[in-house]
Amino acid sequence: MKRLLLIAHDPSPNIRAMVAALLDGAGDDTVDNVTVGHVRPLEATADDVIGADAVIFGTPENLGYMSGALKDFFDRCFYDLLDRTDAMPYAVFVRAGKDGTGTRRAIESICGGLNWKPAQEPLICRGEWDDAFIDQCRELGMTMAAGLEAGII
Repeated sequence: MKRLLLIAHDPSPNIRAMVAALLDGAGDDTVDNVTVGHVRPLEATADDVIGADAVIFGTPENLGYMSGALKDFFDRCFYDLLDRTDAMPYAVFVRAGKDGTGTRRAIESICGGLNWKPAQEPLICRGEWDDAFIDQCRELGMTMAAGLEAGII
C-alpha cells in the first residue's frame, strides 16, 4: 500500500473546498492500493513526509508568497528531511488572487534543495474564484494517486 500525503493550509472556505475535492479525487474508487492523508502545515512533521510515497502541497498566495503556515513547515522540517527523502515526488496547488509565481518559485526552490522531483506542473488557480478550481483539484488528486499506484511517479 502506498501513501499520498496532502499538506495544505486551508484557512478559507474556498481553499477547504479545494482540499476536499483533491482528497475526493485521490480517494477515487478506481485507485486501489493508495491511502491518502491530509495534515495541516502547522501540525505536519518530518515523520509524516518520511512515511509518505508522494506529497501534495496546497497554499493560498499571501503577499506573493506561500502561506506562513506552509513556510513554517519547511523551516521546521527541512533538515530532518534532507538526505532522507531524495527523489520524493511532489505536486503543488496554489490559490492565487493575482499571479502565484512567487509562491511557485519558493516551493520549487525548497523542494529542489531537498532533491525532490515534481510529478507534474503546479496547479495555480488565479484570479477571481472559479468553480472550475474544484474540478482541477479533484483531477490533481486523482492523477497523483493513480500515478503513485501505477509506479510512474
